[in-house]
Amino acid sequence: MEIQVAEQRIFLLKDKISPEEAKKHAWDKKMSAFDMASKITGFFSRAKDDDFELLYDEHRYQPFWHVLVKSKYVYDRTAIYQVPVMGLEVKSITFEEKDYTTLSGKFPLSVMEHCSEEGEEEVFVDGVTNKNTPDLKKYLSLTPELVTGELEKLVPEKSIMVPPVARVSAIMRDSLAKMIKGIQADKIIEESVEVTCVDLYYHPVYAYQFKWISKNKEAIVEVDGLTGEIKTGARIFREYMGKILNKDFLFDLGADATGLIIPGGNIAVKVAKKYLDNKNKQ
Repeated sequence: MEIQVAEQRIFLLKDKISPEEAKKHAWDKKMSAFDMASKITGFFSRAKDDDFELLYDEHRYQPFWHVLVKSKYVYDRTAIYQVPVMGLEVKSITFEEKDYTTLSGKFPLSVMEHCSEEGEEEVFVDGVTNKNTPDLKKYLSLTPELVTGELEKLVPEKSIMVPPVARVSAIMRDSLAKMIKGIQADKIIEESVEVTCVDLYYHPVYAYQFKWISKNKEAIVEVDGLTGEIKTGARIFREYMGKILNKDFLFDLGADATGLIIPGGNIAVKVAKKYLDNKNKQ
């Protein structure tokens, strides 16, 4: 079995939406983030802007993994074909100077099958939720920039680089398990699996935490820094840091990949370590 693995790469997607535009979009759509309370209020009265307060805002770069695995198997195998004859009155036939007796209107023919199979497994895994999210593919057409130097120097100073929770070693294992299979054959001519990309992408997100003062409720609005798409957020990054990530876990990423044929976690560890070291200095 021949397995080829592409070099790991980092791509950065830069903002197409300005901070001013993002903040305005979030403010205009803030009511939608309060779910049922906003719908009920809409029946009776329109909430005024001065009843809302912006508690916190952040500009962050969120990660996702793009892994593509391709397989190819070329082999020969023997098989017995049951070949139909012209009618039930045919009791035997001669083919290439060999006699065959028919059974139920068919005769057995030994052949050599020349087979070729190709497969592909492509995943886009959200680096924070660890879920396969095919919709992330849309970012590949938005001019991502290949990072050849230090990633943190390419983003604004106050922007947050979110370390990936998703372990690329686990992603690779799952994808390879689907592509590697046992072949029953007389002769295997080619048996190869190629990991054509193991790429880490960072895309920009603006997040705003609002408070509805009279209702004493809080909600988060997120604005996609590339498409301007608006959605309700679940958490801000400082909560991710407090509840999900810690140094021990981050450094386990590298250890998790030790001994595998796939280099896993190195990019994630470097990015996360740089961010945490900077936080500790503050």
